[in-house]
Amino acid sequence: MSTPAKANRHRPYEDVQALMVGTLFVALGVVLFRQAGFLTGGTAGIAFVLHYATGWNFSLVFFAVNLPFYWLAWRRMGAAFTLKTLAAVTLLAAFAEAIPHWIRIDHLASPFASIMGGLLAGAGMLMLFRHRASLGGLNVLVLWLQEKRGWRAGHIQMGLDCAIVVAAMAFVPWPQLIWSVVGAVAMNLTLAINHRPGRYMTV
Repeated sequence: MSTPAKANRHRPYEDVQALMVGTLFVALGVVLFRQAGFLTGGTAGIAFVLHYATGWNFSLVFFAVNLPFYWLAWRRMGAAFTLKTLAAVTLLAAFAEAIPHWIRIDHLASPFASIMGGLLAGAGMLMLFRHRASLGGLNVLVLWLQEKRGWRAGHIQMGLDCAIVVAAMAFVPWPQLIWSVVGAVAMNLTLAINHRPGRYMTV
């Protein structure tokens, strides 16, 4: 009877590459959402709601909203995970501010912004998850539940994200709200299909 192959451990430069590329993918998705007036889930969704409601800077709000969750990450997921997550949150905040200075979008169709933004965010989060990192906040809770309970990260995240989008009805017009839900589904289906316990063996 064969035994499962022993998991390989990521090298430090592989973790750095994943943090950089993963957060860049997510940031581009965030920029598409922000340009189209959409929302997303997680602490990024909370930051979007506050950004639309008050005009506060999205990146600064996103960074601040994540601060209370690092204690849970440290207690439940360990120091390495927490430090990687802090790095990922910081990089995402920086990239979300920088990308609009690097590219200019003169026309953006809502269906494309919704689906492509969701796919980019999902692919970026998948990279981070596979390198034992997250984008803080609800991602920490979702990953902890998957590790401890075996629940699918994508399914949990989808439910939480849709709840946040619905809570933003007072600040976002219905068309943008509907496309936001489509984006959340695209993002979380990417996670649900590709991020299953035991499928990816490298740690």
